[in-house]
Amino acid sequence: MQIISSKDNEQIKAIKKLKEKKYRDETNEYIVEGIKLVKEAIEEKVNIKTIVICEDCEEESLKNATKPNTQIEQGLLYEIAKYECIYVTKKIFNMLSEVQTPQGILAVVEKGDSIENINYSEDIILALDGIQDPGNLGTILRTADSANLKQIILSENSADPYNPKVVRSTMGAIFRMNIIKTENLAKTLQMIKKHKFEIVATSLETNNSIYDITYKKKVIVIGNEANGVSKEIQDLSDEKVKIPMLGKTESLNASVAASILIYEYVREKLM
Repeated sequence: MQIISSKDNEQIKAIKKLKEKKYRDETNEYIVEGIKLVKEAIEEKVNIKTIVICEDCEEESLKNATKPNTQIEQGLLYEIAKYECIYVTKKIFNMLSEVQTPQGILAVVEKGDSIENINYSEDIILALDGIQDPGNLGTILRTADSANLKQIILSENSADPYNPKVVRSTMGAIFRMNIIKTENLAKTLQMIKKHKFEIVATSLETNNSIYDITYKKKVIVIGNEANGVSKEIQDLSDEKVKIPMLGKTESLNASVAASILIYEYVREKLM
């Protein structure tokens, strides 16, 4: 077994470049790191290109976390062996890692779906208009997945969903979502409206509550953390709604607002 110890190795240089959005876009690939995320990527059958294992880290973390004392752990080691694996020194792995205490395993995987694959049979579609914070985006993806939502539309000026912080905070939800990045959100929403969907924008400039609408064939638009939904999208929307608040706070964190709307859909679905 060859262990890569040089930072000048071409494969290592290519993987390191995936820390930058430019190269993630060019290659249509991104990095997932840690035992749980790699395991979920395998279980969800995403296209894993390469698995990188830190040889020096194995005894400290990887082997301890996956030591074969259960069928699941044995199965994970067996599944990893089916993929192209490269072994690297701890120094090289730390150069590729984005976390302070790496577990010694990461994978290069292919990005998911595209705008051509919008599923118009869903009850609701979530659209994010300029969400900037990676933590907010990751939380929204995870919450959407908890409600069994399968797709999400991101405006061009939203955070990159394949940013390592976003990927980690989704806790595996990213593997189950059709993430649709659009260069022109208004144009995409107009296209979706042709399939008998209505556009619902969150806004403070309305008296309509989130409890006043039915969550059937709706695109729910969550706006930028500072400025909300853009005027262009507001003008395009069929309805505007706001979250009723009894206290003095006028607005909520974007991920909290998205979660409330998503679970109003869930409440209605379970009635």
